[in-house]
Amino acid sequence: MGLLILIIVGGILGWLASIVMRTDGQQGIFLNVIVGIVGAFLAGIFLNPLLGGGNIMSGNFSVNSLLVSFLGAVVLLAIVNLVRRGSVR
Repeated sequence: MGLLILIIVGGILGWLASIVMRTDGQQGIFLNVIVGIVGAFLAGIFLNPLLGGGNIMSGNFSVNSLLVSFLGAVVLLAIVNLVRRGSVR
């Protein structure tokens, strides 16, 4: 059950991050889920020691962990846009 919740929350976070980064029209549901989960994973590794809070990868779905995971998804999309286009947009 935890994996299903992680996929749903990761999809929502990836979708919101793609709206913020204006890449929503280029991505499908599958890529939104991937961006949300990978962004949460990267945020757990790099941003949690700096900002604190929890990690949704470990099952902590507090407001702090959701915000840190969302920030990780946005940063991931910014890096992908920088590599693909040469600009963050």
